[in-house]
Amino acid sequence: MKAAELFVKCLENEGVEYIFGIPGEENLDVMDALLDSSIEFVTCRHEQGAAFMADVYGRLTGRAGVCLATLGPGATNLITGVADANMDHAPVVAIAGQASTSRLHKESHQVLDLEEMFRSITKYSARLLTPNIITEVVRKAFKVAQTEKAGACFIEFPENIAEMEIEDTPLATKQPTMPEPPTAKVERAAEIIAAARHPIILAGNGVVRGKAWQQLADFASKWSIPVANTFMAKGVIPFKHPMALGSAGLQANDYVSCGFSRADVIICVGFDLVEYHPYLWHPTRDRTIIHIDQAPAEVDAYYPVSVGIIGDIKHSLLRLAELATPRPGHTMRPLREALIEEMNQHSRDTSVPMKPQKIIWDLRTAMNLEDIAVCDVGAHKMWMARMFRCEYPNTCLISNGFASMGIAVPGAIAAKLVNPEVNVVAVTGDAGFMMNSQEIETAMRLGLSLVILIWNDAGYGLIEWKQMNQFGRKSHVDFTNPDFVKYAESFGARGYRIEKGEDLLPTLKKALADKTVSIIDCPVDYSENLKLTAKLGEMVCPI
Repeated sequence: MKAAELFVKCLENEGVEYIFGIPGEENLDVMDALLDSSIEFVTCRHEQGAAFMADVYGRLTGRAGVCLATLGPGATNLITGVADANMDHAPVVAIAGQASTSRLHKESHQVLDLEEMFRSITKYSARLLTPNIITEVVRKAFKVAQTEKAGACFIEFPENIAEMEIEDTPLATKQPTMPEPPTAKVERAAEIIAAARHPIILAGNGVVRGKAWQQLADFASKWSIPVANTFMAKGVIPFKHPMALGSAGLQANDYVSCGFSRADVIICVGFDLVEYHPYLWHPTRDRTIIHIDQAPAEVDAYYPVSVGIIGDIKHSLLRLAELATPRPGHTMRPLREALIEEMNQHSRDTSVPMKPQKIIWDLRTAMNLEDIAVCDVGAHKMWMARMFRCEYPNTCLISNGFASMGIAVPGAIAAKLVNPEVNVVAVTGDAGFMMNSQEIETAMRLGLSLVILIWNDAGYGLIEWKQMNQFGRKSHVDFTNPDFVKYAESFGARGYRIEKGEDLLPTLKKALADKTVSIIDCPVDYSENLKLTAKLGEMVCPI
């Protein structure tokens, strides 16, 4: 068989369902082999969109999402999405075609050293120089991508290698088992927690990857310790849970930060430093930190670990829950109550442009609890992280490691492919939407039904927010948009424009019931950003 055919068989052996990508001259043999494969190739309109689809697929399933490009510009277009997956610890295997090995040693048309280029943004980067290493390289790429901490891997496949003949079979697939947490460490952590006066839990995306959300909720209940989650761990503890405080990471003296300022013991569970820099929530560097994760803590001056429990997060939390000692109810209930009050205060507002709080209220009302929101990056992300209530993990996906704009539309496509039975909403600003809006055609071609909710302020709202805070004036953040309703219709999708505040909720309900792609153009009043900043700056912690 051809080496390309063996390569595809190895992908099948890894359980690959979809490959997101764009065909090119240097991956012709792989593309041809896919015609006889069970793998569905999803033809995208930009390689960045393909990489974001693989990113979100990996994040939702825990299995490596796969994206494919040709050499040169096709491969470089993958970089942003691959970097996003790697920094957000989503398992991805990226593949790029390459020129024949006979011209890799010299300056040649479209040739870049892709193996080296991807090395700094992946856990593993390899070039296939002979057909007989294909089975090992593919197995290693998937094993490394899916092993904690998960991330991206890259394979470069020269076109002349793909054409060669080889007789071989894929290697057996195995993933390492997480070790049991050390008993001595668990017991020491339990002693520290029992002696704490104001402990708090910071839950990160590692809890989601470790599928330990139920154990986290039980642990928090038995010890009566409040839980704050990072942006990427929304829903890891249900918002209705009495120990849930909400999302941390606004880099301000908000309700949750008040909790950290009072805490004497901070229990970090599945927390990755890229999610929320420790110097923002532990500036004093004098609190006791317990690190519970599947990998040792990163070295950071503001993250001095007193006890590290390394192993299966589920089992670590179960062991700690068994050692729980009776303690009074936590004293941070007013923090949660203040946050709920803020969430509710604009529920009846009908002004246009719409307040961010009202947009989120209507969105949460229209969506089922199991539905998925894929949030882009921008000012709207800060509001979604703060106020969009989640009862289940992976129902509000936010990129906060690499935090790249443009992820929402392609990410929503992947989310719908993974979970066709639930509604999926891409929540995006107008700027982020236009970065990968071409993938609407991909969604239409696949026959997917999803909603794209555009927060339209005709500018880079988050940057204006920062500029106004720092300098009191804005600089070069304004732009104009196309008519989003006509734009939607040009793809064969449905378009809606919100002109009255009371229309958003019924429009969302109608769009969610549409059996196609629906785009909602919603004007947003980001003057609320500065009001929120002022409020946070003046806040006296309500405890």
